[in-house]
Amino acid sequence: MPETDSREHQLTAEELARIEEEYDEAGALRPVSATASLILRGVAIAFALYHYLTAGFSLPPEQWHMGWHLSGLFVLVYAFFPVWRRAAKAPDRLKIGGIPIPELVLMVLGIAAALYVGFAWHGLPLLGIEEQTFRMGNPNDYDIVFGCILIVLVLDIARRTLGWVLPLIICLFMSYALFGPYFPGILQHPGVNFRTFVSSMYFPQEGIFGVTLWVVSTIVFHFVLFGVIAQRTGLGKLFIDNATILAGRYTGGPAKVSVVSSAFFGTISGSSVANTVSTGALTIPNMKRLGYPGHFAGGVEAAASAGGQITPPIMGAAAFIMAEFLELPYTTIVIAAIFPAFLHYVGVFAVVHLMARRLDLRGLSAEMLPRFREVWARGWANVIPLFALLIVLFSGYTPYMSAFCGISLAVIVGAARLSAPLTLAYPAAFIAFVLWKYTGGGFDLTITALLCGGAVLGLFNPEKRIETSGLLEAVETGVKYALAVGAASAAVGIVVGVINTTGIGFRIGFMVTSGSASLAESVHGFFVFGGFELFARENLQLFISLILIAVSCILMGAGIPTTALYIMLVSVAQPALAQLGVPPIASHMFVLYYGVVAEITPPVCTSAYAAAAIANSNPFRTGISAFTLGLGKVVAPMAFVYAPVLLFVSSTGFDGVVFAYAATSAVLGVVALSAAVVGFFLAPMNALERLLCAFAGLIAIAPSWQSDLIALACVAPALLWQLAKRRAPAAAPG
Repeated sequence: MPETDSREHQLTAEELARIEEEYDEAGALRPVSATASLILRGVAIAFALYHYLTAGFSLPPEQWHMGWHLSGLFVLVYAFFPVWRRAAKAPDRLKIGGIPIPELVLMVLGIAAALYVGFAWHGLPLLGIEEQTFRMGNPNDYDIVFGCILIVLVLDIARRTLGWVLPLIICLFMSYALFGPYFPGILQHPGVNFRTFVSSMYFPQEGIFGVTLWVVSTIVFHFVLFGVIAQRTGLGKLFIDNATILAGRYTGGPAKVSVVSSAFFGTISGSSVANTVSTGALTIPNMKRLGYPGHFAGGVEAAASAGGQITPPIMGAAAFIMAEFLELPYTTIVIAAIFPAFLHYVGVFAVVHLMARRLDLRGLSAEMLPRFREVWARGWANVIPLFALLIVLFSGYTPYMSAFCGISLAVIVGAARLSAPLTLAYPAAFIAFVLWKYTGGGFDLTITALLCGGAVLGLFNPEKRIETSGLLEAVETGVKYALAVGAASAAVGIVVGVINTTGIGFRIGFMVTSGSASLAESVHGFFVFGGFELFARENLQLFISLILIAVSCILMGAGIPTTALYIMLVSVAQPALAQLGVPPIASHMFVLYYGVVAEITPPVCTSAYAAAAIANSNPFRTGISAFTLGLGKVVAPMAFVYAPVLLFVSSTGFDGVVFAYAATSAVLGVVALSAAVVGFFLAPMNALERLLCAFAGLIAIAPSWQSDLIALACVAPALLWQLAKRRAPAAAPG
């Protein structure tokens, strides 16, 4: 499709919704009848209400909680997602409410398989089913039948929501578990008995009912719901307005607004596509108006929006799963993610700024900028839910309790007003809940006062009140956003079960470390000059291991959600990097960061395709632009492997001086790489200058005095040439 910049009109809300629906996994792809739509909306709202209430009051036993969550996924996925994306239209006589009868049968089978674990947990004497404790490792025929049904259907809903790549990789893992004796070399193992395999994949603690589904059903869903409701109540617009005030007036203003607003928006959204559509609706047309090519404007938005999954405090599902894997409080993960997120946006911001300088693009005029006083006079109340969520989270309460308080206050701020007496039921109910928790010792006096004060302040929100229908629509949208991540978490649980059962993570980790050791031995001689050793073998082995893992992340990331990619690869990276002395949190953050980079790597980069739809540009070219914009930060994760102090909470400890040195080195390395990507710093750069800056940036990422001296020696000639070009009189055109 040839690129054209002819369409400059502002996209309507309906057009943006269609773009989000097409490129986001949350989109409802099958039209259903009015009656079925009403029923499904009721199911979605009941699904959200169940999770909301259990977060605030009490979670049921894990087998029931995850069973109910899976049941909701089966109902909504089979209702909305057809067998194929472009499935042939079935005759109406084979449908009920617009849903084909075979889909309804699969829906019922999925619900039965999901709830069977709860019903049979304490045994069913009438059916001869013993208590689950006695069946672990020795499943009966009912366990095998329902277990097989659940495994097949979980893979099916993952395929429907995310495509073929993830289910095929999971099938490969399953084949490895079942056919271990037929694999070569170190990968060979005795194999897992089929009945034992089904039992491990089906029962809680491992497999489908394992940690990934538990985290999504107890934490991630609530934060997704909070992000959608907070955005709809006005927090997203407040972010965009403030980003425009901060960055709009400077060189390449709209592009910098895109980066800053995506960083703000990333704090409440773990969805790259939702971030792209929400902020890109304003920033992409403004960038094109200023003179940026359409593909570049879309690439800027996609690259910036991808950072939402590593932007604290709400970092998508992977961060919560990381906390469970590392057995650390989620607040620790949030603190560790601060500098990686900062480095991500520095990389995008540097490329945007240098490209604007290269194209001589100006900022927005004063008339186009929002007024700070007007923005905050209108939108101050929208930050109450976010502040409340952060205060509760960092006060030591559970993540789902903080999400419960954030959702409650978002509803109050958006829908409750003194002028509408019936809506006062929202703050009254929440204040009653807070006081009940206080009297029971659940909340201390400070938290109680802050939450009650926030509920009262929210009533004075000057913005227009959201009607009940709009609120329910936001809840329904939040549920749809959670379908894909829920399906992925259930399916990837199979991978976790296989890794725990077979030990493949340690086997592949050994292959990585032994292979990198051989390569390091081969190239070490090139870095020894007489008695001087530039790089030790151990450093070269670590670097080669990181390169192998990074390439694996980027290659496997084509079509796999960040969460699923993180779970699969960290099981390999953790054992390999642990053998090389890398702290666990650094190796986990390394893999998560590359999972985000993989999201904007062609050919599968949905956020870039969504941005292309807004920019009316060539999708593939937009994806290339997004990836190019990310090149400056592709090696950034190396920094916090070589200098774990950048994560603040690493087991190696924190030293302010060491942190300042390492952070400065990493930032300068990213800026040098960005200059090499754009081909401009103080003036246009030739090929040699770009090569010198790229090499210096790569070396400076890993902070040490040796590497920094080499980087300085490489970049110095390029800087001198740049200064000379800047001082030289401008050449005549032609």
